[in-house]
Amino acid sequence: MDTFKSKSPAETEHVGIEIAQRLDVGKCLALNGPLGAGKTVLTRGIARGMGLTDPRLVSSPSYVLVQEYPADKIVYHVDLYRLPEASAEISDLGLDEMLADGVVVIEWAQRAADRLPIPHWQANIEITGASTRLISFQEITGR
Repeated sequence: MDTFKSKSPAETEHVGIEIAQRLDVGKCLALNGPLGAGKTVLTRGIARGMGLTDPRLVSSPSYVLVQEYPADKIVYHVDLYRLPEASAEISDLGLDEMLADGVVVIEWAQRAADRLPIPHWQANIEITGASTRLISFQEITGR
């Protein structure tokens, strides 16, 4: 497990750029953390690390569930905040199709329960202060 300390949103975005170096087409990253932890900021960095030239395109897809970012490697940004845990709608999102041609980043991934592919990556963001975060990053290889 790797642990990153961030003192600002800009540093959290930079951590995302670093994490992107470990992701490739067909990989899924599960993001967990409370509201305001910086999941979307981290995703913005990942998309930049994947080659997205306009980071302003990255925003929370809470109401549309999925956004696609046109980077060198397509980034699918999924937000499960509005869905109940283990919801049938999660199965209808088409994660397999997204993974076939891009990288999938899922906010509130704990709501997907056992529907996440194995293996996948996981990043947990802990709020440690007004603008400080502790981000742990690891590969999950089993249930």
